[in-house]
Amino acid sequence: MSFPVPLIHISETNSTNSYLQTLCAKQQGVAAFTTVVADFQTSGRGQRGNSWESEPKKNLLFSFVLFPDFLEARRQFLISQIVSLAIKEELDSYADDFSIKWPNDIYWKDKKICGMLIENDLMGRNISQSISGIGINVNQEVFHSTAPNPVSLRQITGKQYDIFEILKNIMLRIQSGYELLRNGDTEPIAHRYEKALFRKEGMHRYKDADGEFFARIICVEPEGKLILEDDAQKKRGYMFKEVEYLLI
Repeated sequence: MSFPVPLIHISETNSTNSYLQTLCAKQQGVAAFTTVVADFQTSGRGQRGNSWESEPKKNLLFSFVLFPDFLEARRQFLISQIVSLAIKEELDSYADDFSIKWPNDIYWKDKKICGMLIENDLMGRNISQSISGIGINVNQEVFHSTAPNPVSLRQITGKQYDIFEILKNIMLRIQSGYELLRNGDTEPIAHRYEKALFRKEGMHRYKDADGEFFARIICVEPEGKLILEDDAQKKRGYMFKEVEYLLI
């Protein structure tokens, strides 16, 4: 199968993000979209220092690099949006009920199928390098870790999938999203993202530093701030890690 981007396939690494960061630091001229995919990660990293459980060769564990020096740091959330949309929209072609749990986890109903960690390096006011590390549960049938709500594509549909075919399609989708970004055509990205949000409708339970509350999603602002309206009709704004969805 010919691959649309430069691909490095390794059997094992501590983390594909770390591997790609080291490669970019050591080697001049690493091409944009260079993708590192691993059969197994010994310490895949997630948000809040969480690790990602994955059986060898069962799931999609990959990182890719962009050099978006045209993008101001304050607009870095756009990268998160195009990546999460590419994955969500690819998964939509296999089953229904996928959504993006702000800022960029992918959910199927109330279960998590994909997590990501995006690490941006800045130069002045702009982004010089962006590495996205992604774990997608594809063919794993049983999960053993204490993670509260994992699910795989195999569990959802009962079918086995070609991991590299899914990766190829995702990278093609990311390339087209990135093209929109490069052309400054960001409105369709924001619109698709908001439409794809987990718990977009209705009142749901959340928790912040002051405790639990019920609220509904109003919007996500361009810099990534989540705007909620609580049951007293008070607006509340949160940046990453300042609010938690209560799932049960």
